[in-house]
Amino acid sequence: MIETFYINEVVLGTAFGILMGPHVADIFDPRSWGTDSTFITREITRIVLATGLFAIGVELPKSYMAKHAKSLFVLVVPTMAIGWVIVAGVLLGLFPHLPFFSCLAIAACLTPTDPIICAAIVGGKYAKKHVPLNLRQILSAESAANDGLAFPFLTISLYLIIDHTSGEAIVHWVLIGWLYQVIMGVVIGAILGLMFSHLMKFSHRRGFIDHESYVAQYLALAVFITGTVSTIGSDDLLAAFAAGSAISWDGEFNNHTEGEAFASVIDLVFNCACFVYIGAWLPFDSFNSPELGITPWRLVVLFITILALRRIPAILALYRQMGVGAIFVSSLALNKLPTPQSPPQNEQEMLAACLQPIVTFIVLCSIVTRTSTFSARSFILTNPFSAPDGLSIPFFSLGKNTITLTNTLTLTNTLTNLTPDWMVGIRQAPPAITTPAPGMTSHAPPNVPVSDPRALEEQRNPESPSALVTTFEQSTQLKSVHFPTTQ
Repeated sequence: MIETFYINEVVLGTAFGILMGPHVADIFDPRSWGTDSTFITREITRIVLATGLFAIGVELPKSYMAKHAKSLFVLVVPTMAIGWVIVAGVLLGLFPHLPFFSCLAIAACLTPTDPIICAAIVGGKYAKKHVPLNLRQILSAESAANDGLAFPFLTISLYLIIDHTSGEAIVHWVLIGWLYQVIMGVVIGAILGLMFSHLMKFSHRRGFIDHESYVAQYLALAVFITGTVSTIGSDDLLAAFAAGSAISWDGEFNNHTEGEAFASVIDLVFNCACFVYIGAWLPFDSFNSPELGITPWRLVVLFITILALRRIPAILALYRQMGVGAIFVSSLALNKLPTPQSPPQNEQEMLAACLQPIVTFIVLCSIVTRTSTFSARSFILTNPFSAPDGLSIPFFSLGKNTITLTNTLTLTNTLTNLTPDWMVGIRQAPPAITTPAPGMTSHAPPNVPVSDPRALEEQRNPESPSALVTTFEQSTQLKSVHFPTTQ
C-alpha cells in the first residue's frame, strides 16, 4: 500500500490509532494505562526519537558533521530562533489570555522539525530515486540537530515563567539549559560513541564478536546512551545523535551494517507503533475548550499561519513537519509545570492546561497535510501526463547534478556521464558542415539533408552523445533546458 498509494507509515499509523482509539472503536486507550499518561507518552517518544536520531547519525557519511558543521549551524539556529519568535507572536494574537512567556514556551514545543516524519519522507524507494542523496542527508542532519536544540528554547521560556527575576532565569538558562543539558549531552554522547567504536573494532579483530553482533548493537547502543544521559538530566536526544555520528566517524561501523535490513525493520516497527499510540492518545475533547480560550477556528488559523510563516523564506518550502519531537518537548514542559486546576489559578497552571491541546492539534494537522501533500506530489511525479495542446505547465525538477526546467510534466535526464562537469549547461555550437563544391560528392548518408548537422552526426556515429540524446528524447518526448547546480 505504501508503494502503490504513496502513503507512508506515519499517516497509516496515526489513522489506525484514531480508529482503534477511545473516540471511535474504543479498543485501545493509552490514557487508561495509569494516572500519569504524560509520563508514559514522554518515555515512549523518548525511545523512538533517540533510536531515530542515533540511526541518522550512524547513516551519515564519515566525518559528515565536521565537514558540514558551519552549514548546519546556519541552517538550524537562525531558522529555529526566527520561527520560535514568529510562532510566539501568532499565539499571542490568537490567544490573548496567554502571557508572552507562555506563548514562547508553546512555540518552543513547535520549533523542532520531526526526524521520524523526515525519515519516512527521505527514505524509501521513491526518495532514493527522486531526491538527491546530498539533499536527503542534509534534511536528516537538520531534523536531528534542531530536535535536540529545542531544549534551550524551552528552558529559557520556562525559567522566565518560574523564576522570580529575569536575571535568575538567564543564569539558570546558561548554566543548566546550555552547559549542563546541551553541551554536556553532546560531549557524553560523542565520548561514549567513540569508546564503543574502538571497543567493537577491537573485539571484531580479536574474534570476540561477528558481523551479526554489529547489527544487534545498533539498538542496544541507542537505548543505553539515551538511558545514561537522561538519568543525569542532560539532553539525551543530542547525545544519541552525537553518539551515532561518533560511532560511524571513520565509516567502519557503516561497512559492517551496510545492506542489513535489521535497522530499517526496527525503525519501521518503532515508528508505526509510536504513531498508532499517538493516534489513540490524541485529546480530541480538548480541541474545543472555550473556558481556556481554545476553539477549533483559532487552532486552524494557528496551523495555517505556522505553515506560512514558521520558516524563513529561503527555506520556506524545504521542510517543516512537526510530530513526535513536538509531543516529547511538550511532555518535558508539563513535567516542569504544576497540575492545573479547573479553572487555572495562575500563569503556570494556564500554560499547563493549554499546552497539550494546542501542540497535539498542530501535530495532527502537520501529519495529515504535509505527508499527504508529499504523497500526492509523489503520485503526480511518478505518473506523468501530457498537457492539452496549447497548455504549457512549467515544472522544476531538482536533480543531483542539474536543475531542469521543462515545458511539460515529464521525466528528464542529462549528459553528465558523457561530458565533463564543467561542460554541462554550456551551449555548444553544432559541428561545422561544409557544403561540397561543385563536382564533388557529398559524404552525407542518403536521405539526410546536409543542412541537418545533428542527423548527419547520428548517422555517422550512432553512439555519439547527440544520438543518445535523440534516442532518449524519442522515448520520453522531452524538450528541456539544463542549468548546472552548485555542488
